[in-house]
Amino acid sequence: MKISERLRRVPVSGIRKMFDLAGSGSINLGLGEPDVPPPGEALIGMSEASSKGMNGYGPTPGIMPLREAVASRYREYGIRAENVMITPSGTSALMAITQSLVDAGDEALIPSPGFVVYGPHTALSSGKAVEYKLTENDFQPDIDDIQNKITKKTKVIFLNYPSNPTGSVLSEASFKAIRDITSEHSITVISDEVYEPFVYDDRHVSFISELDNSVIVNGFSKMMSVPGWRMGFIVANKDVIPDLTKMSYHMCACPGMPAQYGILNAMPSVDRYLDEVRTVYRKRRDLIASRINGIDGMSLNVPKGAFYAFPGFSFDITSDEFAMKLVENGLICVPGSAFGSYGEKHLRFSYAADEQKISTGMDILEKVANSIKR
Repeated sequence: MKISERLRRVPVSGIRKMFDLAGSGSINLGLGEPDVPPPGEALIGMSEASSKGMNGYGPTPGIMPLREAVASRYREYGIRAENVMITPSGTSALMAITQSLVDAGDEALIPSPGFVVYGPHTALSSGKAVEYKLTENDFQPDIDDIQNKITKKTKVIFLNYPSNPTGSVLSEASFKAIRDITSEHSITVISDEVYEPFVYDDRHVSFISELDNSVIVNGFSKMMSVPGWRMGFIVANKDVIPDLTKMSYHMCACPGMPAQYGILNAMPSVDRYLDEVRTVYRKRRDLIASRINGIDGMSLNVPKGAFYAFPGFSFDITSDEFAMKLVENGLICVPGSAFGSYGEKHLRFSYAADEQKISTGMDILEKVANSIKR
């Protein structure tokens, strides 16, 4: 059996690779998996829906009550249910969008460092991924680099704020610059905003206000701490939703029914839940930032969003080598190179873990860092 060349060319995720290398007793700060309990209302709603027999196929774009509940969260932007589509995860939403927009030979601008799926999704759509740089320290889109890399073949640009892996949030100036450039060149913005609920010291700037030229990806996996439920959503121009629905059908037919009802049951109280969760993550963020910045040869601008720290280091070693040394000593993280060529000389740590694990992990990081020859 011969595997397709387009799949052969797609690398294995660097995140999963590090996870698979870890020993059973390792401290795992490599996987962005919320460890806080989901809202009780979500668990009750999912259980009741399943018990009542809501276990069959549902509508491809999701049940209407949930689409309406999502729309109500963004009513200030004029969003209605017809702008919303429920998806079987944020990742499948990104794939459906990329497959729907990118033709063979089209180019997609992807952030570097940036989340690991944008390039592979482009390749699997027979397009060409072109990395653009983020600025040093604050990790904003490098506007000059973007302008230099736009060609007649540029079809889409991926944005991800709050960012995985950097923890940065999009500035108002960056938003305006990207909006103007993409409008001028008729480039569609694919804005991955799944960490929108987790902004600590600033405010979230969303492309949801620009749906004539943008498609928004968000989700419930992080919002409600249910990554295993695989629940996401898309917000887009109502004229695009039927095409995205068609693509999503051929990928997964429909999102799971019990999970949708669980999410729906928790929507009225989710903001109160998120207030509590942000307090937990903010405390963890402050802990990991303090510990990292106390290590000679490492530096971190305190993340403003998501739940990732992306420190740089000055040691004469690659991020892969550094991450492997940490794995050998019982700490899982992800090398910066897994997030693109401009992620080198960084490591990504998730602070979606309790304070004891973070403290123990930082003890290991400090020990290994101090053992590396300067």
